[in-house]
Amino acid sequence: MTPPVLHIQDLSVEFQTPTGTVAAVNEFSLTLQPGETVALVGESGSGKSVSCLAVMGLLPPSGLISSGSILFNGEDLLSFDSNRRRRVRGKDIAMIFQEPMTSLNPVFRVGNQIAEATQVASGAGKVDSMKRAKELLDLVRISDAESRLKNYPHEMSGGMRQRIMIAMALAGKPSVLIADEPTTALDVTVQAQILELLADIQKEMDLAMLFVTHDLGVVAGIADRVCVMYAGQKVEMGGVNEVYERPLMPYTAGLLSSVPRLMRTGRSDRLTTIPGSSPEPGTHRTGCAFAPRCTYVQDICREGPIPLLTQQSREARCIRLDDLSLA
Repeated sequence: MTPPVLHIQDLSVEFQTPTGTVAAVNEFSLTLQPGETVALVGESGSGKSVSCLAVMGLLPPSGLISSGSILFNGEDLLSFDSNRRRRVRGKDIAMIFQEPMTSLNPVFRVGNQIAEATQVASGAGKVDSMKRAKELLDLVRISDAESRLKNYPHEMSGGMRQRIMIAMALAGKPSVLIADEPTTALDVTVQAQILELLADIQKEMDLAMLFVTHDLGVVAGIADRVCVMYAGQKVEMGGVNEVYERPLMPYTAGLLSSVPRLMRTGRSDRLTTIPGSSPEPGTHRTGCAFAPRCTYVQDICREGPIPLLTQQSREARCIRLDDLSLA
């Protein structure tokens, strides 16, 4: 079997706050094969973005990786010094952020910003970098690229700004692309276009992609496998079709039930909601973190740590794995 291009093993991340240490991610593990797309799904505060920032080496000063390893092509990124880590970031592993207006500089033309990303990633000269910037705009399907290079970010639509962010991420020809909720701020039509663009680029460049979202409804057509996070832990992992057809974890079943569907009559099914809310990061708890919200909870679910159990090619953090039928 081909070794994974990215292997996160037992990653734990803590934050120092005025009230003490808060555990944001707890022993999180994930593998990403070359050319594969894995969707990382969960509610806000589940640890998705923090895990990605840890991979990129972009945690804020209050954040600390307390344990675990992050292997890129077999080498532990956590053992790299800051200079070597900076060389990997952008060139080998790139990230697309959720809101492009907070990442793009409003006073510089987009062509200069893409060219700068190219220079940093490849060391190319100014002329070659600007030529590469136009090629990248063509790659992300922005028409009239020559003219668009001269635009400022505020002169472009939200969808076009997100395409600029994708172009900048691809400037160094990375082998791993992390997309952190890249379609959340976009309307449905533009969202579909960006998803299609990412899927096409992923195949064309043979990228390994980690696609982060809180919405299971957007990943069916783009991902090979899906990893579900809850309260800083991985709670389910499996092939997209397998997870959609037969979720093993009650939390995953709840997420799937909350996706809107249209009936053949044109009327919508009544949406199912998950009662309660996810625990605050750092909340001390015993047993299953999802127990207070779970329809199938029993006394045993509240006792001791809940292991991540394996069933064939699937993983789920539920001790009632064998007696629940959640299809």
